[in-house]
Amino acid sequence: MQRRSLGPLLAVSVTALLAPALATSTAAAAPAADPSAASSLAAKGALDRYVKQKPQWKRCAADSPAEFECATIKVPLDYRAPGGKRIDLAISRIKSTAPGKRHGVLLSNPGGPGGEGLYMPMAMRERLPKAAQQKYDLIGFDPRGVGKSSPVSCGLVPEEENWLRPYKEETFGKDVAWARDVAKKCKEKAGDVLPHITTRNTARDMDLLRAVLGEKKISYMGVSYGTYLGAVYTQLFPGRADRFVLDSAVDPARAWRGMIQWWAEGAEPAFDRWTEWAAERAEKYGLGDTPKKVDRTFWELVAQADESPIEVEGQPNTGDDIRSGMRGAVFSPKAATEGVVELKKAAEGKPASAKKLSAFAGSERPEKAGAAAEVPSDNMTASFWAVVCGDNSAAWSRDPESYRRDAIEDKGRYPLYGDFASSIKPCAFWDRSAEPATKVNNKAGALVVQNEWDPQTPLPSGQALHADLKGSKMVTVLGGEGHGVYPNGNACTDGTVTGYLLTGKLPAKDVTCRATAASNEEARKNQKRDVFPGSPLPERAPGRF
Repeated sequence: MQRRSLGPLLAVSVTALLAPALATSTAAAAPAADPSAASSLAAKGALDRYVKQKPQWKRCAADSPAEFECATIKVPLDYRAPGGKRIDLAISRIKSTAPGKRHGVLLSNPGGPGGEGLYMPMAMRERLPKAAQQKYDLIGFDPRGVGKSSPVSCGLVPEEENWLRPYKEETFGKDVAWARDVAKKCKEKAGDVLPHITTRNTARDMDLLRAVLGEKKISYMGVSYGTYLGAVYTQLFPGRADRFVLDSAVDPARAWRGMIQWWAEGAEPAFDRWTEWAAERAEKYGLGDTPKKVDRTFWELVAQADESPIEVEGQPNTGDDIRSGMRGAVFSPKAATEGVVELKKAAEGKPASAKKLSAFAGSERPEKAGAAAEVPSDNMTASFWAVVCGDNSAAWSRDPESYRRDAIEDKGRYPLYGDFASSIKPCAFWDRSAEPATKVNNKAGALVVQNEWDPQTPLPSGQALHADLKGSKMVTVLGGEGHGVYPNGNACTDGTVTGYLLTGKLPAKDVTCRATAASNEEARKNQKRDVFPGSPLPERAPGRF
């Protein structure tokens, strides 16, 4: 992002924004780590009116538990001009079950960009042990531009939301036109708002919410995209970060084009692992008794489906559908094998089960979560592109032909998904970012938690975030499958995370756990539970970070 001077904003966000709520604490008034913060003392006090808000808590819905409360506060659209336009931030909470044992607040984010987080306290209550529920008020929020927080829209129709667009020479011109049209429609409909729907501003909203709640620090649990949001918060407000759990992590240096491309890179070793797994079970599944034969079986199915889609219970599957579905499926060898077996049956004209194929193709096309009537139908897509394009426009080439070249090259290097990941996106035609991209490099304490076989944020991604957060420790689940680790019923991983949340003490050194069949099954469920975390975004898109 290439935004104008951040001096006024950052000084306001840490000095003026925090001091009114926390005037009794010297630490609370400390300046932000960003060096530009020191140059803007004149802006002090500009955010006082925001900090002084008193949320009007009420029951979130008639059919929700009475203890699950919601409210709406105002935040500046542009923190550089806090006296200007204001937008809504929808927030929620479930109070500590034992006020005498309360430590503070635990904010959370389920993933995205574009994931609604208002109902996260309900999900957290189901996942956290009772001791942790005593320690924290569980706080949720819809990030700016999402859900009930002044939702953005580009006015897109379903076909325009579809970005499962593998490279083909004959359709590339249409794909370029699609990307240009989406960017144009977004600018025309929401051009005054979209530049401010960024991860940095969402992190600033989190800190304003912290001040409104009267807290010196926040604890936080973020999954997938939520790890990047948490990391950005630690960079902007290192003194405000208490206990941060970052589960299934994004590499900040690859936000965002590089993260999408990593889906293709990460799928290839997982595919090789799958061919070995299936070959070892050739007698049961019949896909080939060597990895090479299993590989051939798969690509023959893709070639057949390219000629004529393979139907399973009336659902046609093209070769591109099979490739894109397999990208996520191969991280669970059993699920991938069962899916290919059903495709093979259907290709041979035999009855096949769509249910057994659901983990294979369904992982890319889940049912859309129910949305409130006031939320635009394309809100997830619009907010997704706002962040993915706006956080770091420099990562996106302005030359359409460069995407053609990358897609051709990456399809050769990463046959499953390389062309999907590298072909053109609306970001090629997006306006330049208003701020520089966030470089995460600090000593804030955090616990990074990562499965070895994560289809959305591969292991090297988590390792990269761990390296950027110099004060962090990392939990690696060897053999771990699925996107979203905690909780998974594994005493090693759950014990380490829960212990940190309860005591604030990080492990003395990085922790390596070994997955079990049960913990892998639970981790795979995590990505589908209540749609979040980590499920595809939106319904027609290849995945959520």
